[in-house]
Amino acid sequence: MQLTDYVNTFGDYLKRRFGESVHKLSLSGNFTCPNRDGSLGFGGCTFCNATSFTASSSVKSIAEQLSLNRSGKSLKYLAYFQAYTSTYAEAKELNRLYLEALKGADIVGLCVGTRPDCLSNEALDLLAEIQACGYEVWVELGLQTAFDETLKLINRHHTFNDYVTAVKRLHDYNLKICTHLIIGLPSEELLHNLTTLELVLNEGVDALKLHQLHIVKGALMAKQYAEGQIKVLSLEEYAQIAAKIIQYTPKDILFERVSASVMDDSLIAPMWSKHRWPPINAITTILHEQGGQGSLVGEVFKKL
Repeated sequence: MQLTDYVNTFGDYLKRRFGESVHKLSLSGNFTCPNRDGSLGFGGCTFCNATSFTASSSVKSIAEQLSLNRSGKSLKYLAYFQAYTSTYAEAKELNRLYLEALKGADIVGLCVGTRPDCLSNEALDLLAEIQACGYEVWVELGLQTAFDETLKLINRHHTFNDYVTAVKRLHDYNLKICTHLIIGLPSEELLHNLTTLELVLNEGVDALKLHQLHIVKGALMAKQYAEGQIKVLSLEEYAQIAAKIIQYTPKDILFERVSASVMDDSLIAPMWSKHRWPPINAITTILHEQGGQGSLVGEVFKKL
């Protein structure tokens, strides 16, 4: 019994396309974020570690990072600009970083994590050009929730309408979209998650990435958590909600991730997030017993 028996995973999609396993190589382009540099705000989102900036002098070159991060478990890789807002720079700098990441013969594509409000025409032009050269290109949009009141509460400084606009523009460029959703945000429960899913699916998306709310050192939420203002989900609660999201998702949508893990000492809660497999196994068990991806498509749930 494996997750891939019940879920259309990103890993299986890549294996079908390239004929073998393809792994992501996480890279830092020393990006910042408009929610940190004062353009929109300071300190970042309330769940983000506000002290985690890496000094530019200590960031290794892209070539050095690629060399160090190769795992030996794969012959092909996607270059993954994950940290902060990886389209938030001048076009010339984006061009330098992206093209340097694609130099290796074993690099078959590019993934960039970004915000819905940070997609310049120049960045989209560049990504479309890379895709036209035959590379696998994905834009990972950090939405987290479709509820504007929650987005304001967690200091995102964008709205769901910004996401809608971003998706339309990405569709115009024929670029693939993976949307990030957080389960367990303050004031949200299952119906909020299902409503967000419905709204995201209505706009059109190629893949989803689910992760539980983490409380990490240095984040504003760490103080809120210590004061009892917010709570985190138990493993069982998270697995139940994630499974429902998967069941309400059509089978043609990919899942890049169904949970996340924090394996360093920055994690405050939930402590089960230190381990990768328990949430995956719990979700798999529910899907095995109750139905896999798409089994609830068409079913009506209570609207908020």
